[in-house]
Amino acid sequence: MRFSMRQLIQNSAKMSNRYIPHTPEDIALMLERIGVKSVDDLYADVPAEVIFKEDYALPEGMSELELREWFKALGARNRQMTVFGGQGAYDHYAPSVIPHLLERSEFYTAYTPYQPEISQGTLQYIFEYQSMISELTGLEATNASMYDGATATAEAAFMMVASARKRNCVLVSETLAPRVTEVVRTYMKFHGVELRMVPERDGVTDLEAFAEMVKAGDVAGVILPQPNRYGIVEDFTGVADMVHAEKALFALNADPSALAVLRSPAEWGADIACGDGQTLGMPLQFGGPYLGYMSCSKAQLRKMPGRVVGATTDRNGNRCFVLTLQAREQHIRREKATSNICSNQSLMALYATIYIALMGEKGLREVNRMSADGAHYLYSRMIGSGKFEPAFDKPFLKEFTVRTSLDINKINRRLADNGIMGGVDLGNGLVSFAVTEKRTKEEIDRLVTLMLED
Repeated sequence: MRFSMRQLIQNSAKMSNRYIPHTPEDIALMLERIGVKSVDDLYADVPAEVIFKEDYALPEGMSELELREWFKALGARNRQMTVFGGQGAYDHYAPSVIPHLLERSEFYTAYTPYQPEISQGTLQYIFEYQSMISELTGLEATNASMYDGATATAEAAFMMVASARKRNCVLVSETLAPRVTEVVRTYMKFHGVELRMVPERDGVTDLEAFAEMVKAGDVAGVILPQPNRYGIVEDFTGVADMVHAEKALFALNADPSALAVLRSPAEWGADIACGDGQTLGMPLQFGGPYLGYMSCSKAQLRKMPGRVVGATTDRNGNRCFVLTLQAREQHIRREKATSNICSNQSLMALYATIYIALMGEKGLREVNRMSADGAHYLYSRMIGSGKFEPAFDKPFLKEFTVRTSLDINKINRRLADNGIMGGVDLGNGLVSFAVTEKRTKEEIDRLVTLMLED
């Protein structure tokens, strides 16, 4: 059958209109089924003061050319900043080839891993992702994947409680990033799990207090950071022995990029590793998307949420990939499933896979070496100025915290006016800075000069 170009265009236009609105009858039927009188009633628990009541500032209909120009002008309002902030979002370099590989059709369109015969592209990169993260963490199994580092950490807490049976308490160090702790706290509150905070001392986890707290008898597991909220690389020697002696589990929230040069979670004796994959070259955005990773020992594998892909051979002896341990998942066990992460960050898992493959072990080590060199250079310049002093005498990699009596907000406004995103104010005179491999000596010197201006 032959089609004219006009017919092809007309058919394409028809197929592109994928939005079919609900009729008033459809809406009335759905509201009746769930026992609600109106659509507004669905938002009855949302405080009235946060509901937007004005008209949206959207333009009238435009042609394609006009719309492209409108978005171009809108995008031009964004300011490109030189970033020295960190606290969970780092300005690492991303090779330009990544977006091109992300959009290859064998990866981009093969979405349903439950049907391996049509989704080998997705299954293969998930398998490769799992293998690479397991190599970084040193643990035997990795899932694919979680929404972000904070929710991955909360899921790690659930894993520990599920494994410990009658124990219902999780210990979290105060040196874990506060935004991560708050997410974990919210998850635990609505699942009836008690969260206890291990105090910090001199910028690191107070291991003496920790040793006493872990002996309480009801502790299912502990979560510690590496590096911590101040950028400090903590020493967890003996922690795993203390935790395991009390039949609890040990989870390490770790920066996956830093694991290229730091001791791995497995080497620390951790049972679970989790965190955010944003440091694997993911660009800074307005809140994401990021990637939560999770690895665990073989003993904890059946308690781990998220998809797990295995390699096998088909009946012709060809290598292929399939979902494994599917009895854990919601499409088989419904509400009794261990894993109900159904819409995972698969695209970002692919992003991380391509980044790690491109960088390799040598590249990841170089990223950390350059970042550390820049961070220590900035630290020495700031301390040498006499306007900043060390907050903690502890080792750090690419992020550090200093103390100052200067007005941090005033300094950051001045920096922003000059196209620089400065340090993060942690309160009480503490300010945190991060330096990645993208920052040059000239940029660091300019930062210091601007900070020291009267």
